Amino acid sequence: MNICNREGGRCAEMAMVCLTDFEEYAKEHLSKATWDYYAAGADECCTRDDNLLAYKRIRLRPRILRDVSVSDTRTTVQGTEISFPVGIAPTAFHCLAWHEGEVATARATEALNTCYITSTYSTCSVEEIVAAAPTGYRWFQLYVYRDRKLSEQIVHRVEALGYKALVLTVDVPYTGKRRNDIRNQFKLPPHLKVKNFDGVFQQETAAPEEYGIPANTLDPSISWKDVYWLQSITRLPIIIKGILTKEDAELAVEHGVQGIVVSNHGGRQLDGGPASIDALTEIVDTVQGRIEIYVDGGIRTGSDVLKALALGAKCVFIGRPAVWGLAYKGEEGVREVLQILNDEFRLSMALSGCRNVAEINRNLIQFSKL
Repeated sequence: MNICNREGGRCAEMAMVCLTDFEEYAKEHLSKATWDYYAAGADECCTRDDNLLAYKRIRLRPRILRDVSVSDTRTTVQGTEISFPVGIAPTAFHCLAWHEGEVATARATEALNTCYITSTYSTCSVEEIVAAAPTGYRWFQLYVYRDRKLSEQIVHRVEALGYKALVLTVDVPYTGKRRNDIRNQFKLPPHLKVKNFDGVFQQETAAPEEYGIPANTLDPSISWKDVYWLQSITRLPIIIKGILTKEDAELAVEHGVQGIVVSNHGGRQLDGGPASIDALTEIVDTVQGRIEIYVDGGIRTGSDVLKALALGAKCVFIGRPAVWGLAYKGEEGVREVLQILNDEFRLSMALSGCRNVAEINRNLIQFSKL
């Protein structure tokens, strides 16, 4: 962001203080179609907006005089230590926001030692991402396609490349209705591709496309039995993304998965479902620590991170804010977004009387005011 001194003609760069600053910058600098794509929610965007509002309804119960002179934000996910409990959620088409795309995102998360969930719909290939950030900690977000061989091939690719988990996205048997994408007739520009499937669909170029690949490629018949199929073709831990009810959380545990991402897909799928953070408590109470639980959707401040952890999440994941960071300054912008969240989280912890992540618990939440 530049603020110009009209008299002197000089421009001073304004400090990016919070994630909203990056959002405003991205909205101003991205094309309308690109901004609308990233910002889109399904239908009337009620669930997308409630993801944000739900955090504002939650109040903290800070404890005082706890000697918070030393604080530690480290935690572990799937047995691997990360520097703080904020990772990057799977978001598509990073090259729309910055020319280096997912390569820049991967470098930023490597630098801050946290988890990056690479999207199937990335505009850099999984090989390019690994080459750019060889020591980064990465999971891979997977869709199941009608052609199971497609899914199987990419599972084997990412396993060989050293990805540490598969994040099976289960809330997209069909794509939600995103009105602005329809109005804008959103398509990837010709110079960008869904790189992980580069060349796979070349014979079908005349077919109608949906977000970079032929329409009707996703398999709407996906069911719990496909979790067993996935377990049969890989040794990687399987984390299910898109669970919002205790019933499905229990089924996930019964099917032997290693984690759940409580998620409504950023409000981009079913409009009228719960905010992710509002669904978290019943899932945590059902799972009872048998597997790890994460949450995405609506995290914009360090105190949001604290609230999610107090309600039982092991880690949170951010989607749109990472893209705003890319739009601002590529790798450096993503690093700034993550660093701001880390600093805010550390401060919120200290002001609430928590010295480390282990001290964050549900006593920190004021339920009577929810």
